[in-house]
Amino acid sequence: MTDAFATHTDLTVSGGPVRLYRAGDSGPPLLLLHGGMLDTAQGVWRHVAADLATDYRVHLIDLPRHGGSRPWHGVLDDKFFRRFLDDLLDTLDLPRVALIGLSLGAGIATGYALDHPDRVTALIATAPGGLGATRKAQSLTWLLLRTPGLLTWTSRYLARRPAMIRKSVRTNLTAGEHTHDFDTIVDTVTAEAKAKSEHGEPVIDDWMVHAYGPRAMRLNLIPDLPTLTVPTLWLRGDRDPLVGHPELAAAATATPNSRLATIPDAGHIVTYDQPAEFTRLARDFLTATLDPAQP
Repeated sequence: MTDAFATHTDLTVSGGPVRLYRAGDSGPPLLLLHGGMLDTAQGVWRHVAADLATDYRVHLIDLPRHGGSRPWHGVLDDKFFRRFLDDLLDTLDLPRVALIGLSLGAGIATGYALDHPDRVTALIATAPGGLGATRKAQSLTWLLLRTPGLLTWTSRYLARRPAMIRKSVRTNLTAGEHTHDFDTIVDTVTAEAKAKSEHGEPVIDDWMVHAYGPRAMRLNLIPDLPTLTVPTLWLRGDRDPLVGHPELAAAATATPNSRLATIPDAGHIVTYDQPAEFTRLARDFLTATLDPAQP
């Protein structure tokens, strides 16, 4: 199979650097968007991209302030990313595209699909952020996120403590240390923590920080989902401690022309634990949804 990450192209989009990876020469176009914090395109999609590229033109980016997409200045919140995706698709000369997102990337993709259904042929949203009116410890979390300097200090702290990163990957992101290539996953996440520290970046993305209010979430996509006209597949791992089944079920119920699937023995980043099952579900959905002759 082709290695989607063997080469890359560095672009300028919305005034900042974006690293792009491509794979596949034919078929409808896909754009894959990874999650927040310490995720990168290669880390999240390395066991998925080549398989999808046998039938699709796969585009993957490191989101701003991740991987090779650095440095960025200013606030990169929900409003920014809805504009950014529009600029990115124009830069890639993609009038229409299927969006596949995970966690932060799924939240960004859903917001864009709500704004620009004419440019989105299909949406696969895996464990998306931005669902729900409140979170546990809402006020305390909001206060911590707003504490000056805390998030950049946390980046520096984690960069020097790989054991803490390993524990977080085990308990929050994967189904456990039995996950295939677990040590490689930890190494990739640790490298991204060091990059955030070197660039003086906060450990948590602006999109996530600005989604929080003191008593309720400022960003909750669920009330808008009845207007989402794009065919949508909602996914989560059954061992995901970060995004629960009730949120995904509410999203699926609210969204016309959508379906919900749960992947067994998978944590928050399902492509770490069950890449083959993720790809199978994605393929089945895309085959049923997309026109194979789409340019």
